[in-house]
Parts: sequence; C-alpha cells; structure tokens
Amino acid sequence: MAREGQRLASLDALRGFDMFWIVGGSLWITQLGEATGWRWAQWFGAQMHHPEWHGFTAYDLIFPLFLFISGVTLPWSLGNHREWGEAKWTQYGKIGKRVFLLVLLGAIYNGLLAFEWDEIRYASVLGRIGLAWGIAALVVVQCELRGQVIALITILFGYWALLKFGHAPGFEPGDLTMEGNVVSYFDRQFLPGVLYKDIHDPEGLLGTVGAVGTALMGALAGWWLKGYEPNGGLKAAGLFIAGALCTGAGLIWSSVGDLPLNKNLWTSSFVLVTGGLSFALLGLFYLLIDVWRLKVFFLFFIVIGVNPITIYLLEGRLIDFEQPAAFLFEGAIGGFLERWQGFLMATAIVGIEWLVLFFLYRKRVFLRV
Repeated sequence: MAREGQRLASLDALRGFDMFWIVGGSLWITQLGEATGWRWAQWFGAQMHHPEWHGFTAYDLIFPLFLFISGVTLPWSLGNHREWGEAKWTQYGKIGKRVFLLVLLGAIYNGLLAFEWDEIRYASVLGRIGLAWGIAALVVVQCELRGQVIALITILFGYWALLKFGHAPGFEPGDLTMEGNVVSYFDRQFLPGVLYKDIHDPEGLLGTVGAVGTALMGALAGWWLKGYEPNGGLKAAGLFIAGALCTGAGLIWSSVGDLPLNKNLWTSSFVLVTGGLSFALLGLFYLLIDVWRLKVFFLFFIVIGVNPITIYLLEGRLIDFEQPAAFLFEGAIGGFLERWQGFLMATAIVGIEWLVLFFLYRKRVFLRV
C-alpha cells in the first residue's frame, strides 16, 4: 500500500491465511485428521494436494488467491501515484524493477546460483507472480476502470480461444492433454532450462496470460474497496455477490462448456472460479477485520501476511524448521500415543515458524519486493 494509514489489515490477514497452508498448515490439517479421525479434517486433508491435471481442490486456490491479493493493492499503490501526479515512466520503472526482482528470486529459489544452466528451472511461482502482477499493473497504469474490465474480458475469451483452437503438432485443435495443448508446446519450444513436469511447466510462459486475469480481478476488487462509499457492509456484500457470480460462471463454463478447471493451464474457467472464491474470502476478511474491527483475533495470520516472501524463502530453501522442532520437542512428543505424534510435530514446526515471523514483526523487519 502507499501509506500506512490506508493499509487494509484484512489484506495482511488474508495473505497470511493463504500462506499458512503453504508453510505448514496443509501438513497440520492432514495430521489432525489422521490423529482424530474427524471426517471434516480428513476431508480437508484430502484437499491439500493438486490434481494431476484436470480438476480442482482447495489447495489449487492458494496460488491464485495470493496473486489476486497482489492485484487488490494496485489501486492504492499505482492509483495514488497517479493522483500525486507521478509520471507514467516513473511508474513503469518501479513496475519493471519489482518484476525483475521477483523473477530473479524465483530463479534463485530454483537453483540459479548453482550455475548449472541446462539444469535450472527458470519458471517459478515468484516469477509468475512477478510477470502476471507486472502486466496487470501496466494495464492499471495505462487504462481507466472501463479499460481494465475490457482487458479482463479480452484475456478470458482470448485465452479460451487460444486453448480451443491451438494445439501441438500432431494433435487436434483444442487438445487439452499435457502433451497436446498449445501452452505446454509453447513452453517446450521457447522456455529455456528444464520444465517441472518434463513436457509441461505449471508456471510456464504462455499460461501467465490466464494469471494476468486473476491479478486484474484483484485490481477490480481493490477499486471497489477504495471507492468513496462509506458503508463497509455494502462493500463486503458487493464482494460476496461478485464472488458468487464469478464462481458460478466458472463452474458453468467448466461443466457445460469445453474448458475444464485446470490449474496447470490456468484456464479461463479456473480464473473465474478461483477469482470468485477470492472475492468471497476477501469480503469475509474485510467484514470481520476492517468493518467489525476484529483485527486482534487475526494476529496469527497478520504476522505471516506481512512477511510472505520471507517465510516462503526461509521455509522453502534456507531453513529446515523440522530440525529445531525435533531438537526441542521430539522427546516430549514421544511420550504421546503414536497417532498424535505427527500432529504435535506439525504443530511445533508451524509454531517455530510463526515465532520467527513474530520476532520480525515486533522488530518491524519486512522483506519488501
């Protein structure tokens, strides 16, 4: 956000809620289901994985929700600069710098510093966030609200047409298998290094087109929240309505149309469903935290949400948090029934991660990119 006073606590909390499932929450809920036998926890634990190809689980929402949230901030960060009279070229420079840093961090996360050029996976989660956010940011800088809506609609239908009529050589138009779709074929031809699934990369180049739509949906939510209407409850209701409409449209498109939900391809139906769910979650967190002022109950998630890239890099590459958790608690945990030990260790891991982030939070140390 541009100014501290304008910062929405609900965005930090929602971002932290999203990151929680990446940095230990998925393991925690899975172990809870195994320890207790509670059906709801077992169902939730079963949702903590990605489908192999077509399909949708709760775990598929994590990445697009984060990208959606990054789009929500655009009306403040770029809109305020426009209001302050900042030149567009200055904004372009700031956008380009952030895109470059995110792509670079993503490549480093995937092993760039090993300097084994043919073995590096250049596509990455951070890289896709950078590219999708950056293109959406350019649209926000260049276009008024109407133009942003038109850009979103163009992306949804243009990307659908690309998948419907495009194909790899030797396959029929509209083939959406991993081998035959045009997105995977494009990456096999033009994306250097190795692909995550050998013949396809879920964070590849051409699939970023759909991800731009996710970021633009977030920007539209941001404009709605930034509006001058003082009734916060009405704003939350608007987000719920938008969520229901987008989710419904995406489900209809995927069920009666010819575009299945597919995170690997980031299909337009996937954009609508995940965008709709993101609208609804944002509405819920905004209502509870910024309207009803229940921020104190969401401190756990806020602490994670203000340092998302920090914990992503620490947990993913720099620190194995299982080692200090085992050193401190393995002996005590060993005294419990075996079915509870995995859950308690998962709780210890998440707890240590959170305490590290809480220390940074209290010291006001934040990694900004």
